[in-house]
Amino acid sequence: MISTARIDGTGMAAPARVITNDDLSKMVETSDEWIRTRTGIRERRVVGPGENTSDLGLAASREAMVRAGASPEEIDLIIFCTISPDQLTPSTACILQAKLGAKNAAAVDVQAACSGFVYGLSLARGAIVSGEASCVLLVAGESISRFIDWSDRTTCILFGDAAGAMILRASSNGRGILSTDLGSDGLNAGLISIPAGGSSMPASHETVDGRLHFMKMSGAEVFKNGVRRMASSMQKALEKAGVSVSDLDLFVPHQANKRIIDAVGDSLGIPADKVFLNLEKYGNTSAASIPVALHEAVMAGRLKPGDLVGVVAFGAGLTWGASVVRW
Repeated sequence: MISTARIDGTGMAAPARVITNDDLSKMVETSDEWIRTRTGIRERRVVGPGENTSDLGLAASREAMVRAGASPEEIDLIIFCTISPDQLTPSTACILQAKLGAKNAAAVDVQAACSGFVYGLSLARGAIVSGEASCVLLVAGESISRFIDWSDRTTCILFGDAAGAMILRASSNGRGILSTDLGSDGLNAGLISIPAGGSSMPASHETVDGRLHFMKMSGAEVFKNGVRRMASSMQKALEKAGVSVSDLDLFVPHQANKRIIDAVGDSLGIPADKVFLNLEKYGNTSAASIPVALHEAVMAGRLKPGDLVGVVAFGAGLTWGASVVRW
């Protein structure tokens, strides 16, 4: 009998081009020390000409499929989590489906910003437990650099591009997704946004001249909301799973900012040696950050079969979510 969905294989991809903090210091008024002490980030990857979100997703998906022993024909659902799709329509999931040759798969995008992966994880679990799908390809990928104003110090130092992917199948042996907790607060939607490009503010000379197609963020308010929401959501997910913080073998938070991660860890009482960090190499890759971190944790031997891992994210919307997984 199906009890949940398990993660059978992971993969990741990142662009070859690296922008270091020293590179940024030549573009805006900043320095390597200023960025490192405030964010923990040393460098980030950015896509090059002709390189799209679906391309990153394709490379990550192929690795996950190999590790899971999954063929394109076996996949019956593709969920692609992104706020930087190749285009408004069709979905990046459909573009990826064609590139993979996954001819039997339904395909849909999920837009929950930095929380997108956790939302996608919940949807994948639901599809498998309900019997709607038996093999789900969950991808989270971003080319967020295309929506960053590289003259705006408040945002350009933070973000990078990457993709993470995983194959999920039915589980009945206790391994897999034990719980999820999701939330949103649309009243504070303006704290992180890309104002133009949608139906309320279509592209025009005025929106381009006003630089309204780039990310805008109120950093201090995002910090306060992020710490509070992530700590609360992680605690709820632990309670739903019937476990405690001390049971966790590894904690993988959204890689937004080391100060935020430290504050969430302190609030939950999670020792620093149980917290996985890789943001110094990639920056904030939005929806991709957790699956990329999970893949690197597996590759580094930090996450092994049977381990209990907690993941949590917070992003524009506002949205947040957490999950407890028995690896």
